[in-house]
Amino acid sequence: MGLCFRKIRNNLKNSNKLIMSTKTKNIIYFVTTGLLTLLVLATIGNSIFNPEFSKRFVEIGFPSYLIAPLMITKSLGLITIWLNTFLLLKEWGYSGFFFLFLLAFLAEINAPVPDYFSPVMALVLLSISYFFWQKKAVIKTK
Repeated sequence: MGLCFRKIRNNLKNSNKLIMSTKTKNIIYFVTTGLLTLLVLATIGNSIFNPEFSKRFVEIGFPSYLIAPLMITKSLGLITIWLNTFLLLKEWGYSGFFFLFLLAFLAEINAPVPDYFSPVMALVLLSISYFFWQKKAVIKTK
């Protein structure tokens, strides 16, 4: 009886391991990074073309003069994430976006009409993109 349960437990442990090919990891990385890029580009476009975005930014409690530097740093962050030449800058780009999205989530908590979806979605996409970028980097070094 004990042997039977041991076999079942071992089979369950082994079945939980998801084995992905390199191609699958690359596809997941590029799709999540692409969606993250679209999300960030949408916020850049909103800040330039949509005056309601500026009102919302000020309504949350931020000064309006921060909008332009944030859009510039978001653009530079996207460039560093897509370029594979300077890995340290890429790490810093990911960490910069992490803190940006985390602070956006915390700002939404204090907003009069909170919108949690965008910062949470951005954090999820960023985490998946970073995880699979690390998997890609490990594959390249082997």
